[in-house]
Amino acid sequence: MQFFVRPGEELKWFEQWKENRLRWHKALGLGDEKYRFHDHEKLAHYANAATDIEFQMPFGFKEVEGIHSRTNFDLSQHEKYSGKKIQYFDPELNESYTPYVIETSIGVDRMFLSVMCSSYEEQKLEGGDTRVVLHLPKALAPVKCAILPLVRKDGMPEKAHEIMQMLKFDFTCRYDEKDSVGKRYRRMDAIGTPYCITVDGQTVEDNTVTLRDRDTMQQQRVAISDLPAIIGEACSLNALLKRI
Repeated sequence: MQFFVRPGEELKWFEQWKENRLRWHKALGLGDEKYRFHDHEKLAHYANAATDIEFQMPFGFKEVEGIHSRTNFDLSQHEKYSGKKIQYFDPELNESYTPYVIETSIGVDRMFLSVMCSSYEEQKLEGGDTRVVLHLPKALAPVKCAILPLVRKDGMPEKAHEIMQMLKFDFTCRYDEKDSVGKRYRRMDAIGTPYCITVDGQTVEDNTVTLRDRDTMQQQRVAISDLPAIIGEACSLNALLKRI
């Protein structure tokens, strides 16, 4: 992203974008202590400030995003080689100038690696069992919820399909009725699904389900009608952005 600013104000905006971008990274919930700034001592000839946001990978701190104050180099070069005047008339200053640029550049592959390194866990459980769980930020999880009929009879699959129909227009959902419910939980943990919704005999009677949280494995009984609000608040990108 290139953000255009008045000459002379670029360092103020550089500091602001440093803080804005760091807040975005921390909002993912991967651990505030895993981030740091690495300010550049040697600058490119066109820059007057530069820093990297680094993330603590298993093999050390590595850059995930760069933030640079590039002065007016970019637009002045365009102007020089295109032969076209590229200036902005500022009505507040009543003058024209070539804007300075603050650039932020995030590495998608490095972001993916940082998320995966922080999310993957082989967790030991009580009784000696283990589970593979992907603690993805809920807003980034590809599948938001899984709908699981406890057994394939007594109206439970039909009720589960009704819930699937209700939720699928707002969330990416998975329907799974194969194997025991415990094995299905493990499958969903392994791909990072935040919530499992279990439909049982009580569901058919009172329209409540068991909602299981991926990270805590805690279960609560909730009304079917409350599911969109619960999942939406926890999993929407809007909720993540509000934390910035």
